[in-house]
Amino acid sequence: MPVRPALVALAGAALLLLTAPAPPASADSYETVTVDPVGRVAGDGTVTLSGTYRCTGGTGPVFVSSSVTGRSSSVRHGIGGTRAVCDGVEHRWTNTGKPTSETLEPGAAHVEATLMELSLQGGLPLPRFHAVGQRDITLTQG
Repeated sequence: MPVRPALVALAGAALLLLTAPAPPASADSYETVTVDPVGRVAGDGTVTLSGTYRCTGGTGPVFVSSSVTGRSSSVRHGIGGTRAVCDGVEHRWTNTGKPTSETLEPGAAHVEATLMELSLQGGLPLPRFHAVGQRDITLTQG
């Protein structure tokens, strides 16, 4: 299995294991993740979300993962994962994915983005959260 899909799958699995309740924001206010006010949903149901992040001190692989809840559902859908660079500089992130259980419609939605590091502890990759951001957005057709 290529490295990128394996890392995205691992980050997604960690996110799914930790979906209730939202993790606390990082104690370091210098580490942030934001969500742009507009996302896109393509005709085939593919969703694209974006925003910014900033982190420092990552020793393991760090990812920006995202999830979206549509206006007519309480189901949270994981939408991709982007490898993050923790150099203290603000960077853009963009995640794209297709929900498996339903097609999201253009309109109001809620997005949560998580800046998470996978740290080896006892031989297992465990999550360490750097920052969490949430925002009500608008999904547009595109």
